[in-house]
Formats: sequence, structure tokens, C-alpha cells
Amino acid sequence: VLNMSESVAIVLAAGKGTRMKSDLPKVLVEVCGRPMIEYVLDALKAAGVGRVLIVVGYRHELVRQTLDGREGIEFVMQTEQLGTGHAVMVAQDQLADFEGPVLVVTGDAPMMRTESVRALLDEFDREPAGCIIGTGYKDDPTGLGRIVRNAEDEFTDIVEEKDATDQQRKITEINMSYYVFNCFDLFASLKYVRSDNAQGEYYLTDCPGVLVNQERKVRALPVLKPYESLGINTEEDLAVVEEAMEAVKAVDSE
Repeated sequence: VLNMSESVAIVLAAGKGTRMKSDLPKVLVEVCGRPMIEYVLDALKAAGVGRVLIVVGYRHELVRQTLDGREGIEFVMQTEQLGTGHAVMVAQDQLADFEGPVLVVTGDAPMMRTESVRALLDEFDREPAGCIIGTGYKDDPTGLGRIVRNAEDEFTDIVEEKDATDQQRKITEINMSYYVFNCFDLFASLKYVRSDNAQGEYYLTDCPGVLVNQERKVRALPVLKPYESLGINTEEDLAVVEEAMEAVKAVDSE
């Protein structure tokens, strides 16, 4: 059985909270009185993840300062923000000798549940794959990447809203930016990711499709609760998440 302490997480935390009207790095914006990345790190720790690489960029010294004293975390510097795929690439050296599962999550997901992280790692342990994607269902998936499956119900692709056909837009299973990769497959697939998109960025979401093309096993596992997809990009989003967090707390304490 996988010793959880032998798993590694990469937390993407380099972004600037541009639309938050804040000078803070996005992951330090407070949700219910705490920097949002702290909830993510608590969930990872409770799930037993032994080593966490935090990819920092914008005002990285503030992030380091805020998280000073936490055990098992290392910082990786992303000097240019060239997308989520690029953010993971900069962590490659730190993982040169690592052969286990790598969980990749974002630092702005304060609703992350320990149970979800554990379910994905347990699934990888039960049946290793090139990648296991944590997904969920959302009645209104507008704006989110859709999970495309074939007739056998196997994962084939993640399609972003703007690239989706009308048929694909009806899909309610969404990508929630929770991934467990086999470490070797992660970096092997990143070599094939191109930045020839509107943003000129390298997207991590392209990796599962690359692996499928290379006939590596990729599975999408709908274990996440819809609210775990609540990312925070604007002040309005922040209000929604705080409300959801209070509601979940109330339910948990009953």
C-alpha cells in the first residue's frame, strides 16, 4: 500500500490576484480570516502528503513569509508566469529522483477536502495510471473545462468552454484542477505541450490528452463535491466561497 508520506504535491501559487483588486499574491487573499492557501496545505497534510512543493512567483517573499514554519514544504520559483504547465515544469529538478505519484493542485482552492485528495491517491495506489483526474458534476458548468469520454466511458480529453462544441457544452462533468500523475509521465507529457494558444501559455490541462495519445492510461474519477471547484478570481467569487465555507462548517458541526 502506498505510504502517503511518499507522495508529493505541487501547489500552484505564483499568480497575482489581478481581478481581486488586491496587491497580494492571489493565494494570500483571506477567506474567512485566513490566507486561502493555508486551507489547501491543511487538506494535503491531513491527507498524509509528506512533501509539498509550492510554486511561487509574484511577490514570492510574502508567500514564503506567511508560510514560514510549516513543515514539509519547499518553494520553487517561477520567474515568468507562462501558464500552469510551465509552473509544473519549474519543479522538475526537485523531483529528479522521485518515482511515485505527484498530486498537482492550485493554491486558490480553499474548499479542498482531505477526503478527495485521499480518494485520488488511494485510486492511484489501487491501480496506477499515467494520470488520474479528479472531477465533479456541476449543474451549471459554464466557463469550466468539460471532461470528454468515449462510448466505453473512458476519458479522452479535457475541452475548454471556448473550444467546446454545442454538444460538449452540455457535458456537466467538469475538470476541477486536481490531478495525480505518475511523476515520469507528468514530465514526459509536458515536453509535448505547446504554447500555441490565444494566451501563449503552456497548459497543464493538455497533459492528460498527450498521455492518452501515447496510450498511457488516464482515468477521470468523479469524487469531488461541486463546491470544491469554487476557485477565486474576483471579489464576488470570494463572497461566494466564504458563504459556502460557512455552510459546510455548519453541516459538519451538526
